[in-house]
Amino acid sequence: MVGHVEWVTFAKVARVPRAGEIVHAEEPFEEPAGGGAVAAVQLARLAGTCTLVTALGEDEHGRKAVARLEELGVEVKAAWRRTEPTRTAVTLLDGDGERTIVTLGPRLEPTGADKELEWAELAKMDGVYFTAGDLEALKEARAAKILVASPRAIDALGKGVALDGLVLSEDDALERAEAAEAGAEAKTTGAEAKTTGARAKTAGARARTGLVVRTEGAKGGVYETGTGETGRWRPAQVPGEAVDSYGCGDSFAAGLTYGLGAGMARRAALELAARCGAVCLTGRGPYEAQLSAADIADA
Repeated sequence: MVGHVEWVTFAKVARVPRAGEIVHAEEPFEEPAGGGAVAAVQLARLAGTCTLVTALGEDEHGRKAVARLEELGVEVKAAWRRTEPTRTAVTLLDGDGERTIVTLGPRLEPTGADKELEWAELAKMDGVYFTAGDLEALKEARAAKILVASPRAIDALGKGVALDGLVLSEDDALERAEAAEAGAEAKTTGAEAKTTGARAKTAGARARTGLVVRTEGAKGGVYETGTGETGRWRPAQVPGEAVDSYGCGDSFAAGLTYGLGAGMARRAALELAARCGAVCLTGRGPYEAQLSAADIADA
C-alpha cells in the first residue's frame, strides 16, 4: 500500500447541518484513516500482512497513527515531515449511514526522494494499491506484479506509467474528472506495457490502464478492460444492517488489489472486492467490520 493517512474524528449527527446551523454530534471517536490507511488494514486482514508506505507529520497525530495501524496488523514505513503536520479530518455520519468528510490541511504524500522508505522492496510485492505519491513513487510501485491506483493520485497518473487497474466511484464527480485527466481509457494492461518495454518509457505518450473499474454503490458497478471488453458486476449482499459507509470504497479497492495480486480471474476479484465493501458497511468506522482471510476460507 502506497498512500496517505489522515487522523480522523468520527461522530454521528441526525443530519449534516445547513449553512449557519449548529447540530449536536454524538459518539465521537478517532482513528487513523484516509484511503491509504483503510486499504492497508483491509489488505492486512486478507493477506495476513501489509506494508504501508506513507508520509506523516512528526507530531502526536503521526505517532498515534503508526501505533494504531500496527495494532491493526499493518507494517508502517513513514517518511517523517518535520515542518508539516499530519493531516486531520472530521467525518460526520448521518441517520442514513452516509458520511460527509471535511479535511484540514494539505495531504502528505510519500515521494521517490524519500530513500528511507526502501522503495526497492515493492518489487517483491504481488500487488500494490496506490492512492498518493509523486511520479517517482508510482514508478517504484510499478515494479510490483500488480499495480492498482485511485484517481486521487492525480499528481502521478497519466505520465507514462501503466496501471493494471484504476478504481473510482461513479458518484464522485471529482474522481471522474481526475480519471479523465489521467487518461484512464482502458487500452493496455500493465503487464503488456512491461513486456513491450513501454512502462514509463513512452516519450510524450500516456500509458493506458488495463482495467477501469467504476463502482456504483448498491447497484454494483461497471468495468472496461484493455481489450475494450465491458461488463457489470452485481453488488454483494450486505451481511447485516448498514451502519457506516466510510471506508467502503477503499476496502473495495483493497479487495480488488488483493484478488488480482493473488491471481484471481477478473470476475472473482471483482466479487471479492464487492464483498469487502459490503462488509465494511456494517461496522462503525472503517475497521469494526472488514472482510478477513477466515471469511474467504469459510465461503
